[in-house]
Amino acid sequence: MVKWRRLLLSVCLLALTACQQTAPIVVVPPPTAAPTAPPTIAPVRVYVSGAVKTPGVYTLAPRSLVDDVIKAAGGAGTDADLDRINLALEVRDQQQIHVPRKGETSQPTTMNVAAAPGVTRVNINTATLADLDTLPKIGPATAQRIIDYRTKTGPFKKVEDLKNVSSIGDVTFEGLKDLVTVEP
Repeated sequence: MVKWRRLLLSVCLLALTACQQTAPIVVVPPPTAAPTAPPTIAPVRVYVSGAVKTPGVYTLAPRSLVDDVIKAAGGAGTDADLDRINLALEVRDQQQIHVPRKGETSQPTTMNVAAAPGVTRVNINTATLADLDTLPKIGPATAQRIIDYRTKTGPFKKVEDLKNVSSIGDVTFEGLKDLVTVEP
């Protein structure tokens, strides 16, 4: 019996010694992902015409405003009627900004959202569902039909092409024609 106790005691001492000699536990943090660069947003190209010092096409940073475009064109001319345009409007790629002159009544044929006094026009070629939903008599379902039509057939060539979208008849179109524009 004493032999068994000694043997048991020896085994316990060996086990205890083995437990004390194990390597220390090292906590290794998980690998971190390499930092990714933010997505590159392409600059916008805008054509500015009318009462500016140097009309032309300008390349600007994304999220630029009409005010930035006018400054890029050398500033407004002395005959500019800046009250007729929204200087805080964000510009879009390939948009035309026309700065009207005081007393000017006609608008350029390529009307855009910045040129209409008091009216924000929706470009039906680039408008989102939420943009289209702001138009009178256009709910989410009709807005989606406009987007589906545009996706299937390509960009609208003229505002009247809206009548090709199902559920937009002559009456609905009459209420929309002055609120929308067609730009590339």
